[in-house]
Amino acid sequence: MSFTAPITLPGLTLDPQWHRRSVFYEVMVRSFMDSNGDGIGDLAGLISKLDYLQWLGVDALWLPPFFESPLRDGGYDVADYTAVLPEFGTIEQFRELVTKAHERNMRIVIDLVINHTSDQHPWFQASRQDPEGPYGDYYVWSDTDEKYQDVRIIFVDTEESNWTFDPVRRQFFWHRFFSHQPDLNFENPKVHDEIFDVVRFWADLGVDGFRLDAIPYLYESDGGTGESEPPTHAFIAKLRAMVDEEYPGRILIAEANQWPHEVVEFFGTDESPECHMAFDFPVMPRIFYALRSQQATELERQLSEEVHAPEGSAWGVFLRNHDELTLEMVSEEYRQAMYGWYAYDPRMRANVGIRRRLAPLLDNSRAELELAHALLFSLPGSPFLYYGDEIGMGDNIWLPDRDSSRTPMQWTPDRNAGFSTADPGKLYLPVVQSLVYHYNQINVESQLAQSRSLLHWVRNVIHVRKAHPTFGLGSMRVLRTDNESVLAFVREYAGTGTHLGDSAERILCVFSFAHNPVSVTISAEGLEGVRLHDLFGGAPFPAVGEDGQLTLTLGSQSFFWLGVDEPR
Repeated sequence: MSFTAPITLPGLTLDPQWHRRSVFYEVMVRSFMDSNGDGIGDLAGLISKLDYLQWLGVDALWLPPFFESPLRDGGYDVADYTAVLPEFGTIEQFRELVTKAHERNMRIVIDLVINHTSDQHPWFQASRQDPEGPYGDYYVWSDTDEKYQDVRIIFVDTEESNWTFDPVRRQFFWHRFFSHQPDLNFENPKVHDEIFDVVRFWADLGVDGFRLDAIPYLYESDGGTGESEPPTHAFIAKLRAMVDEEYPGRILIAEANQWPHEVVEFFGTDESPECHMAFDFPVMPRIFYALRSQQATELERQLSEEVHAPEGSAWGVFLRNHDELTLEMVSEEYRQAMYGWYAYDPRMRANVGIRRRLAPLLDNSRAELELAHALLFSLPGSPFLYYGDEIGMGDNIWLPDRDSSRTPMQWTPDRNAGFSTADPGKLYLPVVQSLVYHYNQINVESQLAQSRSLLHWVRNVIHVRKAHPTFGLGSMRVLRTDNESVLAFVREYAGTGTHLGDSAERILCVFSFAHNPVSVTISAEGLEGVRLHDLFGGAPFPAVGEDGQLTLTLGSQSFFWLGVDEPR
């Protein structure tokens, strides 16, 4: 494969705000590239594709768990926090990955699953075998299953209780997720020390950030909800203080499936900071609702109510949480409508969400794929992409659980989609061979050869975004329109105020969710009389009227990114 731009090795830039300006790319080691022909992706395979990711414009790689694990939950059931699953490679190869990524000015962020472990973890095995031993209270044990009755069950489709009886210890253990994932006991200071040592281990290897998985659920109490309880925040603040002191420039990302006004607490305060970033969940389903309902009203309301991240912090935004369109943050009526539009086959559903890739969700509509990405890249915060979405990969709903969207990356039209040289029957999952999304048609090599492919389009948008720091650092102000199908907002950035730094900038973003061309009048307060130009080609647009009104015509499911010509 060849790329249309040279690959350079500039090294890692020293930027304390890097997380606010970055485009993140979630890549599953198992699914990306197999280097040794065993049918399983590995670290060496990922290293071999770093040039591609640099060319695409990726600033940071997010790696879901690659630790030693029985893999009953995709690696989120950790059996050893400081060991790489042998089929993925070695610690030395991980160190090489970090080095090679840094040479290309890309950071590495890994998942830190600290709420729970696998029931195969040595800590749990010791805890169940020897209640009075050094690991006896590393987990939450009880003689009854009647404690913490006010705490909701998260996996309602698989679990009947948050307690499971252990026949060895003859007690119940607590778990917020699957029954094979016992929760750690954060009331025990020794658990704190263990987690700190895990963070130090990976930070010493050069890891740039940690996504704190399921972070609201560390502590539980009688009468409490088991979510975001005060001791949880105290622990995160303690962890942040250690990271800032010992590893400045490294970041913590909060994964909390809650409303922004609740999630913002995970940023902490000026006196007691916590996470550098946090995921924004409610916007995601409302984007998809707008695409089918042709109404931007709910999305506009959500964006208008968004809580600003504190100075130096950033939201993480995405079009799906990993591989799932999560529907926890919507009403039941809303959810049923989404199921009807996007998950008409029950096999497409998982828990309270939809387990599908982006392209199949959008019926492979190029217009909708472009509109969704353009909105994602223009929202406040840092965008997170899921591997394969840049080429419009499909899924396989006949595979169990999340595996439907975790199939091998499609590199070429050759055998196994260029992912592996193994016999096709040895692949950890089969490559997609559906009529529309067959790897013969949907792959990196073929899209590299087409200048108007989705891959080239996504790359172009990423690079336009990177050229305008306003998208990462600026504020957002939602504007009123006279068409319910159109969303408009202004991104504003004051600049650094120095001659060598970024200049002040304003960008008007307009999105039409209508399935037909529309005319819209935007009330652009604060932009009276300014001239506009297209960020992609530089073409001039009509100026905003002196009364602050701007009338535009948009094609079906289309958008504009319009730069404001600031007076000199």
